Amino acid sequence: MFPQRSPSPAAAVAGDDPRKGAVLRNVVCVQGRLELEGIPDRLVRVTPARLGTWSICPRRYRMTYLDRPAPSRGGAWAHSTLGAVVHNALRALFELPAHRRTPEQAALLLRQHWKSDGFAGAEQAAEYRRRAEGWLSDYVDRFGDSDTVVGVERRVSAATGTIIAEGRVDRIDQRAGELVVVDYKTGRHALSAEDARDSRALALYALAVRGMSHRTCRRVELHHLPTGRILAWEHTEESLARHRSRAEELAAELQAATDALHTGQNADTTFPPRTGRHCSSCDFRQHCPDGRRAAPDIAPWALLG
Repeated sequence: MFPQRSPSPAAAVAGDDPRKGAVLRNVVCVQGRLELEGIPDRLVRVTPARLGTWSICPRRYRMTYLDRPAPSRGGAWAHSTLGAVVHNALRALFELPAHRRTPEQAALLLRQHWKSDGFAGAEQAAEYRRRAEGWLSDYVDRFGDSDTVVGVERRVSAATGTIIAEGRVDRIDQRAGELVVVDYKTGRHALSAEDARDSRALALYALAVRGMSHRTCRRVELHHLPTGRILAWEHTEESLARHRSRAEELAAELQAATDALHTGQNADTTFPPRTGRHCSSCDFRQHCPDGRRAAPDIAPWALLG
């Protein structure tokens, strides 16, 4: 259903189009090592989270992924806690056989996974737990008996273009002979099909799923738990190529900055801050005077819906 076999070296280089492995030619030897004409010397390994962090703020990227020892982070955010709890409950639920996925089981799993980190207090945490139980009960009542699920919290990784796209997909379904990427959302903002279309994360997951399984994967879906809506988009080869091209550009930028840092260039020059409203919720706010000047402090529960 979702093959585990390792790709051949040529297929691994060719990425999501295994046919390229059969036509690669013009192998040349340069300074004692083999190179494939037209293939980059180094593929940059990226996740949607890494690319997103780089796009938001290079300084945050450096502090998150490169600085060692890692700078201390701020405290928990209630909206992040809520999202993680709902994701964990859904993961456990869809690992069960379809006949056991009931609203009662969903509520039980939510209570088992519940955490109150970042909430204003016990009363607020209890209110959001009740809300989340309602979201899950409604969702499972509509979709819990689905027999299309073939992967839950699946780690995916595949070469595509000049990058290796990887990450953890909330769910992979099989429908009408094709694979579908499903991403759960718990945020307060209403979503649209355009959000699914424009999601770089979903597009990269689709490319990685396709590269690993050698099967068609075009449809991506956002499942918004607070509203019960499913926002879907059917990608074309052209739209996936556009997402991949932009990801390649970002990957090249962050790799160039990383290389410069490793050669001793100034960290603030190679990874400058990019300030804005997002600075209020940055985990590294205490280490960034630019961010503190750019946006006010907010409470850990301020971003709840």
